[in-house]
Amino acid sequence: MTTDLQSGISRRAFLQGAGGLAFCAAVGADGFRLVSQAQAATLANTLVTPWVRIAPDGTVTIFTAGAEMGQGSMTSLPLILAEEMDADWNKVKLEWAPADPRFYGYTFNNVQMMQIVGSRAVQLYYAQLRVAGAQVRKVLIANAAQKLGVDPATLRTEPGFVVNPAGGQRLSYGEIAAFGEIPAQLPAVDPKELKERKDFRLIGKQVARRDLPAKVNGTAQYAMDVKLPGMVYASTLHSPVHDATPAIWNGVQPNTPSSEPESWNDAEVKRMKGVIDVVKLPNGVAVAADSFERARAGRNALKVVWKKGKAEGFDSARAMEDYARVYADPGAKVSPIETKGDVKAVFAGAAKTFEAEFRSDYGYHAQMEPLNAVVRINDAGDRAEVWEGSQAPDASRKAVAQALGLKEEQVTFNQCYMGGGFGRRSLGDYAAECAQVAKAVRRPVKLIWTREEDIAQGMFRPQSFQCVEAAMDASGKVTGWKHCVVGDGEFLLQTGIRIPYYGVPNQSIERRGVSHGVKLKHWRAVGHVFNVFAIESMVDRMAADQGMDPIEFRMEKMGASPKARKVFEALAQMSDYKAPRPSGRAVGISITERSNSLGAGAVEVSLDRKTGKIRVHKVWVAVDGGLIVQPEQARHNVESAILYGLSSVLHERVTIKNGRVEQSNFHDYKLLRMSDLPEEMHVQFVDVDTRPTGLGEIGNPFIAPAIANAVFRLTGKRLAHLPFTPDKVLATLKA
Repeated sequence: MTTDLQSGISRRAFLQGAGGLAFCAAVGADGFRLVSQAQAATLANTLVTPWVRIAPDGTVTIFTAGAEMGQGSMTSLPLILAEEMDADWNKVKLEWAPADPRFYGYTFNNVQMMQIVGSRAVQLYYAQLRVAGAQVRKVLIANAAQKLGVDPATLRTEPGFVVNPAGGQRLSYGEIAAFGEIPAQLPAVDPKELKERKDFRLIGKQVARRDLPAKVNGTAQYAMDVKLPGMVYASTLHSPVHDATPAIWNGVQPNTPSSEPESWNDAEVKRMKGVIDVVKLPNGVAVAADSFERARAGRNALKVVWKKGKAEGFDSARAMEDYARVYADPGAKVSPIETKGDVKAVFAGAAKTFEAEFRSDYGYHAQMEPLNAVVRINDAGDRAEVWEGSQAPDASRKAVAQALGLKEEQVTFNQCYMGGGFGRRSLGDYAAECAQVAKAVRRPVKLIWTREEDIAQGMFRPQSFQCVEAAMDASGKVTGWKHCVVGDGEFLLQTGIRIPYYGVPNQSIERRGVSHGVKLKHWRAVGHVFNVFAIESMVDRMAADQGMDPIEFRMEKMGASPKARKVFEALAQMSDYKAPRPSGRAVGISITERSNSLGAGAVEVSLDRKTGKIRVHKVWVAVDGGLIVQPEQARHNVESAILYGLSSVLHERVTIKNGRVEQSNFHDYKLLRMSDLPEEMHVQFVDVDTRPTGLGEIGNPFIAPAIANAVFRLTGKRLAHLPFTPDKVLATLKA
């Protein structure tokens, strides 16, 4: 079960290989550091694991901590290290990093973690990987200098070689690995010693992703592909009413469900052909069988009496109207998010004020690959092995350990590729279920959630109600800003609600929370989707009211920051947004912001007034994402987010009635089709020399407001409820 990435090199073999230089990561009382292989063998009470190995044949093996779901992190992270060590990329092999954040995690909010979420991979690993690569390079140069009898300062490196310009000698990294030694204390690296941008050979260049060949030829290993001796299959059924525990920030879902199974037709299902066992889970029932088809048949035959959950009787449409009442209630509990200046006084003395309400429905992750995992437990029950495509292997490993009552070091996690994640695969809940079934049946288990189960149990993007108010002085400048978001989900609601890219001096931004027991989760760009929609729709309303060009209004009246000005200027040039459009088409623009990146986007749309269908023909977006490590893959990431945004804005909607999700599969949870794709998508990165920022989600937030603003230019009507399904569009046109 190996691929080009999983080359079969065990950690033991990595450390005890035939010769070469092995650079290890060590965690001890003095914290994390790189150490030599020799030093690793002498460290007492210290955990050691490999990071980089250079073999005598010149092969460089680098562990990659970047979970791969098509976004390219698996390649880009080791590429950063390879750049600084000046490795020959053609001789670099990759291996998945173990699920241990102590060695392979980045630091976020003072916590080490490996979650590839929030567009964090490149921006948070970048600095530490450059330093690690530079340390390796300095060790190679020091060994070459000693061999050649010269001053290390006189040597330089080329890909895979240390070169002596004065004497003309060249030592390959493989040759150095055969005789070289790593000092007990690796050399320190001053930031000034890192490569200058002009000297990059890999960063900023077009480099092929390492996962693509295996995905094309079919050898890429997904958890769905894993087959183990004696393996059985399982399928789960959960309460149709969600439990009361939403996902929490660190990626581990608390095991405190409220909708447990009370009883079910256990004996009847166990008599079905191929069924091995029926296993009670904390908030569900799993059927294990000798094939997935039989496990699913057993699942479908289950008749379960459920305890009542908090979401019993919940109605999403009625709740939306309740949100409006919560907003209007002067006694409602308010959670301030941003407070600046004297908002009350500015609104009282304003020359003009604006107010608008916006709504957004629940959204499902809709990842292509169904949720699945494989777990094998040893006969003694004190070791477990997991195969899963996870955005957060550390969190999944922890969830499995907790489910089995084991320590994390007793669980080995095997990372697999993912057929889409979008935030949903950053929890190990389904892997923990698989572990519980494996423990019960005492066999290796492959657990697969059906699509119907996944939608019914979807951890959704929260629905929301928003009200935005703005105050304008006599000169037309926006001097006051109030924004309130109401809904369930705490921090999920408020991401993207601040406006640091605009210089409005007086601001009051707040959240008003309610709780329904519906499971919620990070979703590509999270709250930026509906918050930026409200923000930029309001800005466009004011620009239209003042009879101003929408970009000029943002520059002159919203006090756009220098960074925002730069991306709007780039957008104006690349889209030629003032140019006449074909009859029946119009252009709308919006800012876009996520994960420290900032951009500006535009769409060209048409509208069928009889059916209410919106068609997006062209899309442009200019992005400041800092230094771009992999330009081609970065562009693909942004394009992917554009399409994801188009699908959610024009089609995707989850509704809940009597506590139950009404959609069941892709026949009634509508997605963007190939026939609806834009004719053109244009992505441009603003050239800056700052640290990389996140790009995996920046293509999503501007889509909704840009479309709404374009539709206004076509019809004079304002869309205010996401998604813009044909029925909602027709209702708006008739209003």
